[in-house]
Order: sequence, then structure tokens, then C-alpha cells
Amino acid sequence: MTIYSSAARVGEIKIIFTGGGTGGHTYPALTTIRTIRERLSRAGTEPEILWVGVSHGLEAKISVQNNVPFKAITTGKLRRHINVRDQLRNLADAFRIPWGVLQAIATVARVKPDVVVSTGGYVCVPVGVAAWLLRRPLVMHEQTLAVGLANRILARLATRILVSHESSIEHLPAKARSRAVVTGNPIRPEVFMGQRERAIAGYGLDPRLPLVYITGGAQGALQINKLISEVLPDLLTRAQVLHQCGDHSYDMMRERHASLPPQLQQRYTVFPYIHDELPDVLAAADVVVARSGAGTIAELNALGKACVYIPLIPTQGDEQRRAARHLADQGAARMLAAADATPDRLRQELIALLDDPAYRQRISEAARVHGRPDAATAVADEVLAAAHRP
Repeated sequence: MTIYSSAARVGEIKIIFTGGGTGGHTYPALTTIRTIRERLSRAGTEPEILWVGVSHGLEAKISVQNNVPFKAITTGKLRRHINVRDQLRNLADAFRIPWGVLQAIATVARVKPDVVVSTGGYVCVPVGVAAWLLRRPLVMHEQTLAVGLANRILARLATRILVSHESSIEHLPAKARSRAVVTGNPIRPEVFMGQRERAIAGYGLDPRLPLVYITGGAQGALQINKLISEVLPDLLTRAQVLHQCGDHSYDMMRERHASLPPQLQQRYTVFPYIHDELPDVLAAADVVVARSGAGTIAELNALGKACVYIPLIPTQGDEQRRAARHLADQGAARMLAAADATPDRLRQELIALLDDPAYRQRISEAARVHGRPDAATAVADEVLAAAHRP
């Protein structure tokens, strides 16, 4: 499937973006595309951009929504931790990978991009290989602390390797490290546009009380929701809570709301999902409880939020736990993982943050040190430099 915008004109620079499968790979690509478009528009030009991904990936939907031409290719996934079922799936995918490489070579040969940008996910491998074979500059971006399998493969071929953390460089092949630069993880600009006053007015919050924002991501997190359900009575004596619980837990958390004493009910607000108001909520939040995905951490660090991270375990390479542990060791967050993720421990962590504003401020300031609010600009700089454009 190929989708082109009839309104787009051929620009002075051609870029192929590839990456997706999850939001962690898709949204950094989208933010970088927006940043490059905005920069070049100020110079009176418009880039010709093609996003290459898989038809069933998030990238197919997001590209169309943002008027980015999209090309789907067929490829296979490389699974590291496998059982018998995964062995069979790896075998089937082994036949798809060569076809995907051929499709990618045809696409790169036809477009003749000035640069190819990879943001991760298994679809990047054939496109990155095609860029290398056809001698097109390849810029690779890694969002996580530990470098993913696809990017470890492409790091050997990339012209420039962009990482989000200084410590990620040691996870690269030794010969690739000299081509690495720390840019951070591109963050949506709207995240920085939140206003605390709008959140207070919009949700009927008490400006005198600290606000705890709870989120398990767009789909919610049953583990986090169950933990919060247990600690709400103690938490609400000290703070107000705004909770994004996901669709699947919404009825459960509404029942929990109804079971609270009347004087505490008004301090607890639960929604299945918070949409455009999220920047305002983040601006108002004093403490955040969340998963520790790469995008979440990038945004919360850039905003300087005091966070309690509850990593999703297991994940591919256990990157959520690694990232949360790294920040906790630096005094830039608190973390509950595996056996530590109990109501008692969460209660202790939140009470400590709420009862000691100075402690909360120290964590907030340490988180901000790890934040890179200019990451999208830094990534765009590297992409345009690789394409030999100003």
C-alpha cells in the first residue's frame, strides 16, 4: 500500500524515515519529521518525505494522520528469547526478510533519498540494509538505554548513530562508537505548552493541594490500577489524584471511587484516557506514577517531574527496568520493580514525596538534569547534516 498526498510538492531534500511497530519507535520519528518540516518551511522549501513501515504497524496509521506519504513493505521479526512457538514464527519470518530487503532496495533506488532515518523496530533492518547497499547516508536513532536488536545490527552500517543516553554508547559495537552522538529522545513540542491553571480550572482541582497524576499509558496498566486502589485512602488525605486508568479498568476504578468516604471522593478523579489536556495535567502534577517507557521518561525528565516508576516486566531486553533503575541510582526518580511493587512500598514512596517538599524538589531537579528538551532539534540537525543540507 502506498499513499501519496496530492498537495505535496517535490522538495529540495528527500528523506526516507523507517521505524514503528510501537509508539516508542513511531512518535520520535513523527516529532523529527515535524521539526524538519518546520525548519525547512522557514527557508521556503518543503522536504519530500516517505515513511516506510509495515501495513499493520502504528506507523501506517500515524503517517496518514499527519499527511506523510507511506510505503508498506513485508518483513519478519527477529526474536531473541524464544520458545517452540517462536521458533516456528522465526522460521516463517526468515522467508519474509529477503523479500522485505528486495522491496526496500526497490524503494530506496526509486526515491534516491538524500538520507535514510531509522528510529527502531524490525522493519528498519531491510530499509537500513538497502540504504547501505545503495550508498545512501543512514542515520539511526535509539530511544532506549540498552540498544535494541535491530539497531545493534544497523549500528554497523549507519553513517551516524543517535542515542538518547550517554551510557547507551557502551552497548554499541566497539567499531561503531566513534559515530555515536547523544541527542536525547525527540519530545512532542506540545508537552511543553501545558498550563497549570488550565488543569486546575478544567478538572476542578484544589490549588492548595499537591496533585498526583497516575498513568499506565494509553491502554492503562492493571498492575498500577490495583496498587493505586489499595493506597488511595492514605494518599487522598495528603493530596488529590488524577488517574488515567485505561478503558479496561474504568468500571473497576469508578466503583473504587464510589466506595471512598465522601470527603475523599472529591479529591479523586478518574478517566479512561486523557487526550489534549495532558500537557496541562503534566504542568500541574507534583508527583507522577507511571511505567518507564522511553518516551514517558524523556517527557517527564524534560519537565522535571518527581516520578515513581513501575516498570513493565518482562519487556524486550528488560529496558523499562534498566531505564528506571538508572534514574533511581542517580537520585532522579523512585522505582518499584518486581517484588517491590506492593501497596505498602508504593504507599511509603508516595507519602515520602508528599510529606517532604524539599525531597520532592531534589528528585525533580535531578530528573531535569537528565532531560533533553531540545532533542528533536538535535536529531533534526544530525539528519540534515548527514544529507549535507543546512
